[in-house]
Amino acid sequence: MHYVYLLECGDGTIYAGYTTDVSRRVSEHQNGNGAKYTRSRGPLTLRRVERFSSRSAAQSREYEVKQLSRQEKLVLLPKHGDRVRIGGSV
Repeated sequence: MHYVYLLECGDGTIYAGYTTDVSRRVSEHQNGNGAKYTRSRGPLTLRRVERFSSRSAAQSREYEVKQLSRQEKLVLLPKHGDRVRIGGSV
């Protein structure tokens, strides 16, 4: 499976990424080994995961999400307190 995930950074920004292993990738971000963007923006909170059967579909969605405005990205996030399930769509 292929996933697009959204992280809420400590500074309030939203980061979108693609991976085949959400748990591993989030750990990499939290340990400072993820994207340069997230290294100095902790703490990081996983806020959304979307699942896709193909890499191309997931990467197309990642690109689409990255083109959204901040307000549009916020609409995608579940309300605080809602659980994010890794391995399934929110």
